Amino acid sequence: MHTQILTSKFGAELISFKLNGEERLHQGEEVIDKNGKVIWKRRFPVLFPTVGKCKKNQTIMNSKTYEVAKNGFAQDCEFEPITKLDNFHSYVLRSNEKSLEKYPYKFSLYVTYRLDSNKLTVIYKVINEDEVDMPFGIGSLPAIKIDYEQLKNDNYYLEFEEDENKIHFLYLIDGLVGTEYARNIMSDKRKINLHADIFNNDAIIMKGLKSNRVALKRRDIGKVMELDYTGFPYLTVWSKPNAPFICITPWMSLPDTVKGTGVFRQKSDIIILAPKEEFECKYTITFY
Repeated sequence: MHTQILTSKFGAELISFKLNGEERLHQGEEVIDKNGKVIWKRRFPVLFPTVGKCKKNQTIMNSKTYEVAKNGFAQDCEFEPITKLDNFHSYVLRSNEKSLEKYPYKFSLYVTYRLDSNKLTVIYKVINEDEVDMPFGIGSLPAIKIDYEQLKNDNYYLEFEEDENKIHFLYLIDGLVGTEYARNIMSDKRKINLHADIFNNDAIIMKGLKSNRVALKRRDIGKVMELDYTGFPYLTVWSKPNAPFICITPWMSLPDTVKGTGVFRQKSDIIILAPKEEFECKYTITFY
């Protein structure tokens, strides 16, 4: 079994994962629809310091209103390479004058990809370099390449490792988390059948999961990939219409709620990091 990864300093993004020569990631701007338009320019973005959407694309920090892009600004920043070996790529983004205009805290964000055969471990480390508590959210959107014709034929499904009796599906309204839960779409206690229309109302966001692992499977060939998201409170599945990829991703944080105050540190799932303290999370994707 031979694997190879490629990464970019722009967004510290993983741009390729090849297993025995076969590309397993969506290839961003290289993939166009029938009208010649790029379907989704990203491949594996890092979401920081916000995850998802903020109300009116704004948030309040230190009594000041800031314009906030969906999923934060880190995905559009140039990171500093630290280590680049065949099986270990590491980058850092440090706060600077431009970042302070968008997010008034001094920080270091480390992104690491560790390859072990067909297993990829993604590690995020955040250091509060400031003198005050620092609120932030963090997540990811790894776009796994799929066969869209197989999706249209209902041949993909997700399977959890344990029975999910207490799972909740969050309902999104224009990208914001609603006040009521969405309909439970489990086909049984462990499976979610995927189809071409399943993302018509945006992402599928789950909480209350018992499992630490979920597999993407295809009925004719079996397991495509498996995600170990131990320690993450939310699991999100998302794609764009008619897209040949699916993002199956763990999040530490959520988009704003429809009734949120707009004050960043008042978000119910925001991470508050004390001065000079560190936060680390990691997840693993195994490709088959």
